[in-house]
Amino acid sequence: MIFKYIGIDETGKKVKQKIEALSLDEAKQRVKSTGVILQNIEEEDISLFDDFKLFSKYKIPSKELASLSRELSMYIRSGLTIVSAIKIVQTHYETNKKMKLFLATVSTYLDEGKDFYTALSTQEVIELPTFFIESIKVSENGGILDEVLLELSRFIKEQENINKEIKGAFAYPSFMVIISLLMISFMLAYVVPEITGIFVSLNQELPLPTKIVIAMGDFFSDNFITMLVAVVSFIFVFLVLMKKSSLVAYFVHKQLLRLPLFGVIIEKSELARFSYIAALLTRSGVSFVQTINLSANILNNLVLKELFIDASKKVVEGELLSSALSSSKIKIDNAFIQSIALGEETSQLQNVLTNTSELYFEENRDKISILLTLLEPSLMLFVGGSIGFIVAAMLLPIFSMNIG
Repeated sequence: MIFKYIGIDETGKKVKQKIEALSLDEAKQRVKSTGVILQNIEEEDISLFDDFKLFSKYKIPSKELASLSRELSMYIRSGLTIVSAIKIVQTHYETNKKMKLFLATVSTYLDEGKDFYTALSTQEVIELPTFFIESIKVSENGGILDEVLLELSRFIKEQENINKEIKGAFAYPSFMVIISLLMISFMLAYVVPEITGIFVSLNQELPLPTKIVIAMGDFFSDNFITMLVAVVSFIFVFLVLMKKSSLVAYFVHKQLLRLPLFGVIIEKSELARFSYIAALLTRSGVSFVQTINLSANILNNLVLKELFIDASKKVVEGELLSSALSSSKIKIDNAFIQSIALGEETSQLQNVLTNTSELYFEENRDKISILLTLLEPSLMLFVGGSIGFIVAAMLLPIFSMNIG
């Protein structure tokens, strides 16, 4: 629970802050331990918007997490303790209420004697990636917290850059698709019915293309609102099922992997992410089975996640990862399995995973570039062809009358 309080600090300055605690008494105790004299403390009211978490749950932005990891790594390398580093970083987020509360909560747990991993996993202010928290746990035990934080920062930043590239690349095609659909819908729903009234009054036999456009125009005109509600409802139900039903999400993810070109891009993107995190965790001293499980948990595709989790169970039984992957019913890129087998044979799995992730990231960039090169003219043809067909269908009866 989040509590907000008003009090006087040791310098006599009035403070208004928030704190996370399991109960009111615990919140009061924590505030007093900071040297603040309480004037008022109460549980923060939860608004309807805050309580509505069906589609969104606050997650720390990748950019913020990468920056935080880099800063903490820098301070720890300078000889500061994690407690001191957190307190310094707190001053950089005075205007960010969520981050400020998150860091204050972590700092409070550290002051109580908890380690950094426990503080991160106990706090409930923001949601952190599982691989991030588990990497912190291993690095603290191995005394390499600064190194792992820096590697995590690089990985998160790289992922953020890739996501930005993909979003930026698909921004124009998405805009074209939306605009073209709106234009066609508008013409069929409002423009075509106005013109068809003229043709009906002439009692003239209309060409087939004109009949098709008129039928489509009548359908859109009569059912435009119904279709709009149906589309919005479908999207709403689809998102709910994807979030709440693992069976639906698994089926959709399986079909995505079967798509031409897109399926290959999705698969290699997931394998690249798995390889990068697995290399990082292996370098951090995590056991291989735990590395597979933690790396699988960062995957978005449930089919590939299940593949690696099942493979980790076979590794526990003494089977090699490459053998477990090749014998699975779920088939993935054979080059990836061969790379894993080579790494296991030469005991250079960490280096092989690192190289594999870089290779797949680069391949995906090239594939996306080719896709966009083909997509833009295709969209132009679709838009031009659709509108041209409607215009031509409307002009054909006019030409017929002139000829007649």
